[in-house]
Amino acid sequence: MKFNLLIVDDEKNIREGLGTSLEMDGYTIMLASNGEDALKILNSHDVDLIISDLKMPVMSGQELLRKVISSNPGLPVIILTGHGTIETAVNAMRDGAYDFLTKPVNLDRLTLLVKRALEGRALILEHRALKDEVDRLKSKQKFSRIIGKSTGMKRVMEIVEQVAATRASVLITGESGVGKELIADAIHELSDRKDKPFIKVHCAALSESLLESELFGHEKGSFTGAISRKRGRFELANLGSIFLDEIGEIDQSTQIKILRVLQEKTFERVGGEVTVEVDTRIISATNRDLMAEIEKGNFREDLFYRLNVVKLHVPPLRDRKEDISLMASVFLHDFATENKRNIDGIEHKAMLALHNHNWPGNVRELRNCIESAVVMCKGEVITIDDLPPSITSSADQNCIRICTGTSLADAEKQVIIETLNMESGNKSKTAEVLGIGRKTLHRKLSDYGVDL
Repeated sequence: MKFNLLIVDDEKNIREGLGTSLEMDGYTIMLASNGEDALKILNSHDVDLIISDLKMPVMSGQELLRKVISSNPGLPVIILTGHGTIETAVNAMRDGAYDFLTKPVNLDRLTLLVKRALEGRALILEHRALKDEVDRLKSKQKFSRIIGKSTGMKRVMEIVEQVAATRASVLITGESGVGKELIADAIHELSDRKDKPFIKVHCAALSESLLESELFGHEKGSFTGAISRKRGRFELANLGSIFLDEIGEIDQSTQIKILRVLQEKTFERVGGEVTVEVDTRIISATNRDLMAEIEKGNFREDLFYRLNVVKLHVPPLRDRKEDISLMASVFLHDFATENKRNIDGIEHKAMLALHNHNWPGNVRELRNCIESAVVMCKGEVITIDDLPPSITSSADQNCIRICTGTSLADAEKQVIIETLNMESGNKSKTAEVLGIGRKTLHRKLSDYGVDL
């Protein structure tokens, strides 16, 4: 990313000298002799940082600062001042200046300040870019709560949109925490039953006897404690949909009754003789291998095929790491708002740690991780120190170790090649992680003799 710097000083030699020096560091430089000219440039060009003298004719640096902070919050402004006006410079810091330097300017100190300020600016811009990308994805999808640009998630959403309007039973598979319930929500909300009940049952949370009563209801006096008739979840979901989460956990007798609902759309309440008819679409989910459960005799094969009319597999987060930045951005915004925290983004080292983690708990673990980081963050940017130990320990395992005495050229080669291997050969992602252009990466790999 190439940054645009605006230097404002009424002394020509100073502004041109600073401009020449900073241009050598790779920045695009714009010059203005006073505050009014600076505002004109700011209104017509993208500016990433302003370096401004404090005392100028036409408009002072302090007045320029106030106008910039008011119209461009977050834009860093470095103030230049003479020794006699340091108190004024301190006041400028209170008004929102990033920092100040006294004249004559120490170029090394200025270079360091500019670099630090732009690192923060880059995080803000990246956070905004991620938010814009999320908004674009949401506008393209019919169900906005699922965020992902990976091939796997695009395929999931294609299937969701294709099957939602049908009456077919859907079996959602995937590891714990991948978001199976969210997929079920999308299927119901995109169906013609969206205005009808959507009843959810977490089968693993209920005992065998309680699950049967919850699903099918019971008659008064059918068992101890049944003081009145109770309608079951299937009955409550009539004309709508029912989501049976962790369906691999239910016992054989309940499986038979669910099979009958699928085949005949009828059942009897526990302790009842009246046959109840229902029109309910069944969406189920499991993190178990149901075929293996069938072979063990734990799950009925005929029920499996009735549930598995459409199978929808949600890939684990480790297989769609390109979705991590987007989801982290959404979670960061949500939790920062919820906790009234002003957090601008996630530093590169912390984001790299998120990408390197294996995420055994999948999206649920990522969500909890970002919530924890928001709560623990002491500044305006989430750093690697704000992440939970489980994330930072895996980050340490992915560190590149370079021995003392290694030449800079060999160190650069090692970092590039090991990062490429870490990103499974993905050159675009490698270039992004290293902060270099794709063309630069290709040229260096070619120099190293790496097969492109």
